[in-house]
Amino acid sequence: MKILITSDWYIPAVNGVVTSVKNLRRELEARGHEVRVLTLSQNHRSCERDGVTYLGSVAAGLIYPGARLRTALAGKWVRELVEWGPDVVHSQCEFSTFFLARRIAEELEIPLVHTYHTVYEDYTHYFSPNVRFGKKAAAVFTRWAASHTDCLIAPTGKVRLLLQGYGVRKPVFVVPSGIDLRRFRSEPDPLRQNVLKASLDIPRDRTVLVFVGRLAEEKRVEELLRFRADMGPGGVTLLLVGDGPDRQRLEGAAAGLGLSAPDVVFAGMVPAEQVADWYQLGDLFVSASTSETQGLTYAEALAAGVPVLCRADPCLLGVVRDGENGWQYHDEAEFRTRLEDFLAHPLEREALRRAARETGEEYSAQRFAERVEAIYLEQIERGSLRRIPA
Repeated sequence: MKILITSDWYIPAVNGVVTSVKNLRRELEARGHEVRVLTLSQNHRSCERDGVTYLGSVAAGLIYPGARLRTALAGKWVRELVEWGPDVVHSQCEFSTFFLARRIAEELEIPLVHTYHTVYEDYTHYFSPNVRFGKKAAAVFTRWAASHTDCLIAPTGKVRLLLQGYGVRKPVFVVPSGIDLRRFRSEPDPLRQNVLKASLDIPRDRTVLVFVGRLAEEKRVEELLRFRADMGPGGVTLLLVGDGPDRQRLEGAAAGLGLSAPDVVFAGMVPAEQVADWYQLGDLFVSASTSETQGLTYAEALAAGVPVLCRADPCLLGVVRDGENGWQYHDEAEFRTRLEDFLAHPLEREALRRAARETGEEYSAQRFAERVEAIYLEQIERGSLRRIPA
């Protein structure tokens, strides 16, 4: 099967969409399929490299941090992809490359499958001064985009319910995005951990609460800072791994709360191939976000053997099992209670870590690709039946 994946973001960008697309492409190719990617470049130049077509674009950070808009004429590149003749198009974003995905699918009369990665109503602060208007606009836009697809893939049941609430009438399949478990199966290296802690001036005897992700308003990192400040100095380090548009404000908020290293450490971006080491610096993975469609970082933390303590969210149903591989909390009091319980029972940590790894195994990229492949084949068959003359 020839598969065209379209996405506004791809390598070298770093985010959950890119991780999902990379893993899907690799596993589909391992299953014998021919996969190409159509995406936006990080500058105004267009090119084709290693099966990836990059279209010239410019930054559009005023719309959304990291967003880009296509500037280059796409005719030549689209024509080459049409001549290549994909059997199915799988779009991953609703903006620049979505229009091209739709154009190619319509010209070739092939299915357009779309994965809904982003709950836009949680991002209204980027594009609308009015939250109510922003949520309504997100619903109308999503409904319009969905109407031009053959089916949608939602990473969780939470997202499927959201799409149905928007009035989306196309079939919605729930398929959790997969992760490359090979990167997370290694046991922690004590020497490597001590070197990393020393480089961050984190004392060896500290309990480390690690957050990995974008530092953006919708991730609610300031809540974690407030919780840490309320604990008082010493004992616990809040380690924030990642970067983003909210970092400077969060650093100011930390200072305003009287927090400094080693009580809170901003580690910044780390190489993707080393991210498992940074998860494993943590005794617990923590997150206050409620804007996740799935939350790949939760799955990665669990796969790395790190129990989680995160704000309750429907996307975590069946993923985080209280007292087994971590906990969900509803307010600061519950966060403190769960953390104190964790700290008071060190002998139970190994069982939590084992259960975390077992949960992580459920999110293999291989299983992800198998399920997506089945959706492609079903949609191709449906399309063939529609074209048979009555």
